[in-house]
Amino acid sequence: MSNYTPTREDAEKLFRKYNKSDSLYKHALAVEGVMRYMAKKNGEDEDKWGIIGFIHDLDYEMYPEQHCQKTEEILRENDWPEEYIRAVLSHGWQIVTDVKPESIMEKTLYAMDELTGLVTTTALVRPSKSVLDMKVKSVKKKWKDKRFAAGVDRSVIERGAELLDTDISDLIQDCINGMKEVADEIGLKGDVEE
Repeated sequence: MSNYTPTREDAEKLFRKYNKSDSLYKHALAVEGVMRYMAKKNGEDEDKWGIIGFIHDLDYEMYPEQHCQKTEEILRENDWPEEYIRAVLSHGWQIVTDVKPESIMEKTLYAMDELTGLVTTTALVRPSKSVLDMKVKSVKKKWKDKRFAAGVDRSVIERGAELLDTDISDLIQDCINGMKEVADEIGLKGDVEE
């Protein structure tokens, strides 16, 4: 049983060892931002939630065919706590793993992972190219267009909202709020004056 608690620096080093892609790094930062925001909202551990959000796609660039399984292996080799590993595995539930999200942290990661992709893509087609002035209705409009951000699995987001017993609009608002806090780092500040 590991007594080790990974730091944000540990997560960054590990992530950069397995990922070179700027878009994956920005996705990691976006999910981290949303997880930190949601942890704060729920009175939970912001660092733990943030680190898990940041590291969740650790293996995606180098091992897309073994997504989640390879992350589990890497995190175990690095002595990461079981709770972190389980949370990462649960974000692939019914896609690449059978680990069902149980805790509020796991359910949040599961729901928000795909949603950050939709919010990012929606921001990029806006005149401002920003998440700072984004409204829920903009994302919901794009949600309906199945060709828009076709890679985003809307059914995963819907299942996540069900798991959290929350409305899609509220989930989208939370996602936007979390991403606003890291807008600069993820390239979605656009030309909006704060």
